[in-house]
Amino acid sequence: MKKTTVLLAGFLCALFALFFLSSCSDGNGGKIKIGVCIPAATHGWAGGVVWNAEQTKKKLEAANNDVEVLIASGENSADQVDRIENMLARNVKALVVMSQEPGPLTTVCERAKKKGVYLVVVSNPLEKNVQDVFVNGDNKSFGAAAAEAMGKLLGGKGDIVVMEGTQCPINTDRAGTFRKVISEKFPQIRILDSQPAHWNTEKGLLLMENYLQKHPRIDAVWAGDDDVLTGALKAYRESGRKDVKFFAGGGGAKGTVKMIMDGDPLVKVTVTYSPAMISTGIEAALAGLRNAGKTPEDKKEIIIPSRIVLKENAAKYYFPDSVY
Repeated sequence: MKKTTVLLAGFLCALFALFFLSSCSDGNGGKIKIGVCIPAATHGWAGGVVWNAEQTKKKLEAANNDVEVLIASGENSADQVDRIENMLARNVKALVVMSQEPGPLTTVCERAKKKGVYLVVVSNPLEKNVQDVFVNGDNKSFGAAAAEAMGKLLGGKGDIVVMEGTQCPINTDRAGTFRKVISEKFPQIRILDSQPAHWNTEKGLLLMENYLQKHPRIDAVWAGDDDVLTGALKAYRESGRKDVKFFAGGGGAKGTVKMIMDGDPLVKVTVTYSPAMISTGIEAALAGLRNAGKTPEDKKEIIIPSRIVLKENAAKYYFPDSVY
């Protein structure tokens, strides 16, 4: 009888272990899969996101032999939905999503949550708060910092133009807060024009050409993005005009920071918005899985504030080995 009891106990322990492993396993040698879906590297900042995601994959897989990180990028929202569907078919246990447009991805992310997938949303919020963790740069502080810096550099007065991003919650927070700070703190600064440049160098060039044709005098330009800044600068320099006192960027690209460090007469300020936030998101996904999906209250929203970069502090934000 005693022998039978021992054998039964051993059998039950083995059965429990098998059940536990199968519940964590996805059929890939017991490895826990984390899916990461991000926009394709169509511009510098997005390239920085891809680079940081790949670096984090290497780091986490080297430190955790039971973890596999799957990274997929999409040229558009339809691509991203397809990538996420594929990851769900591969039984990912966690999903990290940075969407180009939140609307089209909300439904598939909601479906992932219903399947029990641990969900981390980075940068662009979904239309429904279905995620376990939200990681974001502080887009309101991004707009506020740019407005504060430009207002001081202009001495509180002048005519400026604004180059916005793509119409989405990120842009709404940035541009809306920028306008609010300008109107409240610097009432003698007039915004002549504010149009989207879609965080794209070529579109920045074309929009700046349009602004130069429309407005005979511009005191300063908020490019809103360091990739856009590159195009806007090219258009301005080729125009031969001398009225613009300075350009302000956004994102903290190493090329822009280097120009500020070197005292470029036109590029005097940018604002940080690190693409390394994707790394924070991937690490949060693994932490959530390790914690059996129970996210502490203080970890459900991780907000990374933006900082003003000027000549006197630019060296602190210059990372020459980064792709961005």
